[in-house]
Amino acid sequence: MNEAFHKLPKEKQQDICNAAMEVFGDYEYKRASTDLIASKAGVSKGLLFYYFHNKKALYLHTFEYVSKIIEDAISDTHLWEITDFFELIAYGTEKKVKMLIENPFILRFSIRCFYSQKEEVSGEIQTEISNGKNRKYDTYFKNLALYKFKEGIDPEQIYHMLVWITDGYLHSRQMEGKPITIEDITKEFTQWAAMFKKISYKEKFQ
Repeated sequence: MNEAFHKLPKEKQQDICNAAMEVFGDYEYKRASTDLIASKAGVSKGLLFYYFHNKKALYLHTFEYVSKIIEDAISDTHLWEITDFFELIAYGTEKKVKMLIENPFILRFSIRCFYSQKEEVSGEIQTEISNGKNRKYDTYFKNLALYKFKEGIDPEQIYHMLVWITDGYLHSRQMEGKPITIEDITKEFTQWAAMFKKISYKEKFQ
């Protein structure tokens, strides 16, 4: 990415990122038009490729931009005060849902990005997603009240299982051609979290 992009006014940077999120969210990578992105962002295609040397660089920057929005939306003072695993899950989910409602392009981009296959960017994106899961656990769950868990239960495994179940749900909906809504995801995730709480917490903490 050209440093000239960072010298743009913040509003113009956001216009470009929002346009990229929208188009990359609506189309798979190879069919996403940089002409359309430039048009929606209000810049020429030449300028777009001046700021980002190629389509792949623009896509990877958009992925980083979305990841930052999500992290900023979840992280606040109260988050670091929560020591209960499932309270933390619930709080983070609530904050993330609010952010998704306020940023309608992020959900579509994230889902398409997560399930990109055999695309020029797929390998790097999947590596970043995998690494991101581990970083998130290490960052957000470092102050857990471990005494609430039954002996032999690893909270990190519970975290990954919840992530895998959510991934499977989204993949199933996508393969069946069914719509994916924030309300449905939240409802299902809340039920799964409640089920895992009964399985993993000592009875007096359930």
